[in-house]
Amino acid sequence: MKLDYELLTDLYQLTMAQGYWECGQRDVAACFHMYFRDYPFKGGFAVACGMAQLAEIVETFAFSDDDLAYLSSLDAPGGGPLFKPAFLEHLRTFRLSVDVDAVPEGTVVFPHEPIVRVTGPIADCQLIETALLNCVNFQTLIATKAARVCLAAQSPVAEFGLRRAQGAAGGVWASRAAVVGGCASTSNVLAGKLFGLPVSGTHAHSWVMSFPDELAAFRAYARAFPNNCVLLVDTYDVEQGIRNAIEVGLEMRARGERLAGIRIDSGDLAWLAKTARRMLDEAGLADCGIVLSNDLDEHTIQSIRDEGAKVDSWGVGTKLACAYDQPTLGGVYKLSATRGPADAAWTDRLKISESAAKLTTPGVLDVRRYFYGDGERLAGDMVFDVNAGARCETIVDPADDLRQKNLSGLRFETLLKPLARKGETVLAPALRDALAARERTQAGLSTLDESQKRMLNPHTYPVGLEYGLFERRRDLVVRLRGIA
Repeated sequence: MKLDYELLTDLYQLTMAQGYWECGQRDVAACFHMYFRDYPFKGGFAVACGMAQLAEIVETFAFSDDDLAYLSSLDAPGGGPLFKPAFLEHLRTFRLSVDVDAVPEGTVVFPHEPIVRVTGPIADCQLIETALLNCVNFQTLIATKAARVCLAAQSPVAEFGLRRAQGAAGGVWASRAAVVGGCASTSNVLAGKLFGLPVSGTHAHSWVMSFPDELAAFRAYARAFPNNCVLLVDTYDVEQGIRNAIEVGLEMRARGERLAGIRIDSGDLAWLAKTARRMLDEAGLADCGIVLSNDLDEHTIQSIRDEGAKVDSWGVGTKLACAYDQPTLGGVYKLSATRGPADAAWTDRLKISESAAKLTTPGVLDVRRYFYGDGERLAGDMVFDVNAGARCETIVDPADDLRQKNLSGLRFETLLKPLARKGETVLAPALRDALAARERTQAGLSTLDESQKRMLNPHTYPVGLEYGLFERRRDLVVRLRGIA
């Protein structure tokens, strides 16, 4: 989905880039990490997404003549052009020269661990910050919401949210992220075409209203779609709608066809689903499925299931595609190390805050994920500096040094994988595929303890700094506070 990603940025990224270019800092290498601080939806995990679009951003990043003409038209608040002609000429042939490493889409992730690492010239790293945060924040949020909905549903979920999504581009990427998070299909035809997603849908109330009566509408739909007939039964009266659907279902059976299901989109969904199941079974249509929709989320779905309703699939729209109860993930992108052209080693960079949760971590970082046994259950995640290595396998909670865990002797894997090298994407096709990412999500969730998947008040998964990195950060804080 082509956008001008080079201008999908905040103005200060471009003014800083000009500043680095002017003051001789353009050859300084930098390392930035993207991570989030708090669990979304008060849950116990998140599902990473947005890396496929990030690869698209990196590989198409170039300033066109129209871009440069627009930038040249901008004036500084004090008068005169904001950008110097020589800098704009520099941008004319500019190409990103960054290395990007990221967790694969569908990876289960947690607060305070890097999801994306970007290294390269400092201006290059700044210029992709806003677009990177835009795509990874939003899509990770939607994939996480979808995963929660699917965990609650325990049967196929279709994403129906396009009409309520935040714009066309937002709707398309939300549909993809929902499938990455676990949805079986989407109603979004464009997303289906662009990303190879399964698409699904039934019919609207307007179909029923356009016929003389409901029974005539159902019969017409059954004749038009004998192999995919799901009837929406709540246009007028749900119980009468179910009776009409049963009549059509029996007529279809006599023709050697099958009524695939009915959909209920209003009313007391739990009670109506149980009533519908009883009526269908009594009519001999036990193979007719029940689909529920109407402002569903993980909490309403869980409540419906807790009441004993047997539901074959769910249509979830607004509260999924808009992340209704939490509109943003809050992921950040922070500088952690720099290296001058003549330097052999990286220099740690640290942002100090009065809040321990906002204190950044220095170094060029990666994540080790440890497993119990043969990998069937997660044990904990260690954030470590790739240059210093993981010299100690004890992790320390970055916000509370009394919370520590020893992970020695356990099998582990590192999470960040190459996405781009020197501005050229190296992301394998399999890592761009939404359906493969969905399988990764399901596999990752299966390794979490059930207590960590609770919808409310989940058990906290252990994530911490490698002990040597924790000490290094602590010492750097002391030193910087002394010179501030």
